[in-house]
Amino acid sequence: MVGTGDLGIGAAQLKTRTAPIPELAQACNPVSQKRGRRWSCLACRHRLGSLSDTAAARYDRIAQLLIPGYSSLARLGVALLATSPLGATPGASILVAGCGTGAELLEARRQRPDWRLTAIDPSPAMLEAARERLTDGPGNGDEGNSGAGITWQDARLEDLDTSTGFDGALAVLVLQGLPDDGSKLRFLTALARNLRPGGQVLLVDLMQGEKSALQEQLAAARLAFQRAAGPLGGETIANDEPLRGLTEAVHPIGSSRLAALVEAAGFSDPAPVFRALDYEGVLLQRLA
Repeated sequence: MVGTGDLGIGAAQLKTRTAPIPELAQACNPVSQKRGRRWSCLACRHRLGSLSDTAAARYDRIAQLLIPGYSSLARLGVALLATSPLGATPGASILVAGCGTGAELLEARRQRPDWRLTAIDPSPAMLEAARERLTDGPGNGDEGNSGAGITWQDARLEDLDTSTGFDGALAVLVLQGLPDDGSKLRFLTALARNLRPGGQVLLVDLMQGEKSALQEQLAAARLAFQRAAGPLGGETIANDEPLRGLTEAVHPIGSSRLAALVEAAGFSDPAPVFRALDYEGVLLQRLA
């Protein structure tokens, strides 16, 4: 099993939150020191401030450097849902839970402009960053007006309750940020509740290895992969930024525990669709 020291860059700082993250002293810093705003982790993202277009772009760029295969996750997720029984129908209703800076939304607009999208995030800052990215604004390039027709909600998934249900959902790097104290099960149960029977969801998260002789090597390789990214543009990762959720504020679980949780929430057995070192993606289908 992977211990705290194996979780990745900065894992040792979970008990000393004011210490700098080792080996990656340079990276994105979207926080204005003058305003003194505090950002929550990637998955919890609970309050505060505004995240600029520039910071959102840097967030995505650094995530691509830190997480193997990150740049393909949005394309993979949309392609999977687009070929699912419900998602393949014209005008399907798709939920993006924890939409972050809008990568999955942008890809959905490219592949399936007919989809009716709902984007939720408990952080007004992240939600606004995604909204600005998908609508006309400086630095958006050809992303242009692709935010038209998207429903935006500053909310937690657990507080969302639709009358008809969604045809599919994406939740990328969200579950890993929730502790396994009932929070993960509540999130998964809310996902199932807000999907139509037969609706599918893609989960992608950092996972914890189970009794593998090579697990320590995988954890070490992930750390080496992140370190090999180098100085990341000469900026600084602070402990209070959303980027902490990529390296520190994570609660990985094993495959057997995930299987138990999704069954309890009302989903089918997880179908593996992605793996890069110890990041894994699974496709779930809500049972009738």
